[in-house]
Amino acid sequence: MKFVAEINVMPRPELLDPQGKAVLLGLEHLGLDQVEDVRVGKRITLQLEAENETIAREKVDKACSKLLANLIMESYEYELQQV
Repeated sequence: MKFVAEINVMPRPELLDPQGKAVLLGLEHLGLDQVEDVRVGKRITLQLEAENETIAREKVDKACSKLLANLIMESYEYELQQV
């Protein structure tokens, strides 16, 4: 079976996000001072094959926790769809 995982990796809420602060300042310079906060993360699309959804989720979790996200500073969530 083929699956596609749409993964969002974001800085943990309790940590500062310097890139988000830089974007916020840039938005303010553009006159968009109504924006209160910006958090910058990454979106990853992963295509994989697995015997079933449970195994696919195990593979995605392993990829995220071992490589795609730094769990000390980031959290991740994903949606998995069979294609």
